[in-house]
Amino acid sequence: MSEPATAKPAPFLGVERSAGGRRWRLAGVDEALVRRLLPAAGGSDLIARLLAGRGVLPETAQAYLAPTLREFFPDPSSFADMDKAADIILNAILEGKRVCVFADYDVDGGTSSAILARYFRAWGRELGLYVPDRLEEGYGPSPEAFHFLKAQGYDLVITVDCGAAAVKALDEARAIDLPVVVIDHHLMSGHVPEAAAIVNPNRPDCTSGNGHLAAAGVVFVFAAAMNRLARQRNLAPPGGLPDILHYLDLCALGTLCDMSPLHGVNRAFVRQGLSIMARGENIGLRALADVSGIGQIESVYHATFLLGPRLNAGGRVGDPWLAAKLLATDDRGEAIALAERLHALNDERRAVEAAILDEATAQAERALAANPERGVIIASGEGWHPGVIGIVAGRLKDRFHLPSIVIGWGEGLGPVAKGSGRSVTGVNLGDAIAAAAREGVILSGGGHAMAGGLSLEPHQVPGFDDWMVAHMADFKAERDAALDLHIDAVLSPGSATTDLFDQVAALGPFGMGAPEPVFAMTEVMPTGARRIGANHLRFTAENNTGRIECIAWRAADEPMGDLLRSGQRVNVAGRLKADQWNGRRRVQFEIIDASML
Repeated sequence: MSEPATAKPAPFLGVERSAGGRRWRLAGVDEALVRRLLPAAGGSDLIARLLAGRGVLPETAQAYLAPTLREFFPDPSSFADMDKAADIILNAILEGKRVCVFADYDVDGGTSSAILARYFRAWGRELGLYVPDRLEEGYGPSPEAFHFLKAQGYDLVITVDCGAAAVKALDEARAIDLPVVVIDHHLMSGHVPEAAAIVNPNRPDCTSGNGHLAAAGVVFVFAAAMNRLARQRNLAPPGGLPDILHYLDLCALGTLCDMSPLHGVNRAFVRQGLSIMARGENIGLRALADVSGIGQIESVYHATFLLGPRLNAGGRVGDPWLAAKLLATDDRGEAIALAERLHALNDERRAVEAAILDEATAQAERALAANPERGVIIASGEGWHPGVIGIVAGRLKDRFHLPSIVIGWGEGLGPVAKGSGRSVTGVNLGDAIAAAAREGVILSGGGHAMAGGLSLEPHQVPGFDDWMVAHMADFKAERDAALDLHIDAVLSPGSATTDLFDQVAALGPFGMGAPEPVFAMTEVMPTGARRIGANHLRFTAENNTGRIECIAWRAADEPMGDLLRSGQRVNVAGRLKADQWNGRRRVQFEIIDASML
């Protein structure tokens, strides 16, 4: 007989359904652990609670707060085929062979290829580049691409952020005598394809324990393996071995934009990489920041939400080679030209995304009105660009708190319809899509727990919708849990000082696996609400403790915006953010939800 289910505590502040459709929950922590963490937290009860809520123990607190490469860097030899790959590529450099990197078209692929390009350049060698077209070639290497590279005279190909599952393409490369070294991080089935070397911490026989690395992280470890091998052979280029620490900005950027969990060495990569990024050492990143008006790059927000989308824009709606070229160049003029092109493509991407999002949201609302218990959002349309459907799926997931899939097709958009999905915690969307493919409901598809992709004919969309609705009926408890908004602590407007912000920020970097703290402010009066940009709302939150400036992104035309302009006191939930204005530093509150009292 199973144990009775433990009743959940009542919603925090009685918020069962907020303006954003969320149920508020106050994070529960072990009070004894909080007391034990007080010394590491500098005596701050709040900081100790935030550490406890993130699973930090007193004995791991120092490593969490100040992660170092010295403590966390893995032994490159613990990765299957790492030493073999280093031997192959170092020999290729020394022998002057023509080598090309085949990179995925996203930020992780671009940063990975740029690390390799800079490493080769330090040895006086130029690395060729190939990035597949999203619409014409899809993801990863193909037999046709390898035939093209062979015809171009390349002696060796290195795939980054792709290739580990490209069995057909790797078989063809072997048939045409084109050696391929794969450096990847994606999940693999039990079969390991044949290649010159396959470095992937997620290959079934790799015992490195570093499956959480992004491709950029694996490539950074590979660069360390190359330097170690060169030292063992007493070899170095005229200027000395490359100082790979200068590549940490690229490693951090790839790690953040690929949403890799920020624990272990990933925390050290990002913590130290952001410091290098802030110094503007990478000419391409500096140019992109200048062209985009970003200013100094100094935070996870800058890297993930300002630089990341611009770097991805080429792969989504334009030239997929742009980001990799920008990140690898040392020519300021070339960097400015590439950055301007990416910035313009990002504006184009946002316009395309906004149009699709409006129609997809309308479809979702109609579907939920017809069946409120359907448990999944599926929106589709002819002419919807495959390069932005994943972003739109993420927006739908955030709005409706349900797994969401967006599908597009049309002339010039590839031979079949493409879909991209984003999920909520507890619902493995990749498995669901793969099951639909196995049953012949769609042509192909798969992914991981939080995201998936698929291909299908447009006429298969209604059947796929029916199949997914039936499948998601088994996940009602998980979907219900996804409505919970976990709040770390309560703050007053008057307590949100720059000193407190600095204490909280010291717990970073924040990201996947290390969530940024969410605070509630209770019984505040929103005043001076005004629209900024297309759909954002800025206002001041006040109560008897003080006041704080607030920003609510994409909320002006939503129920939350209506509540914040209603003239009544509310509870708000959000995150502390630094705000620089006219040389003065202050703290603002980034609103993520609001509720009536």
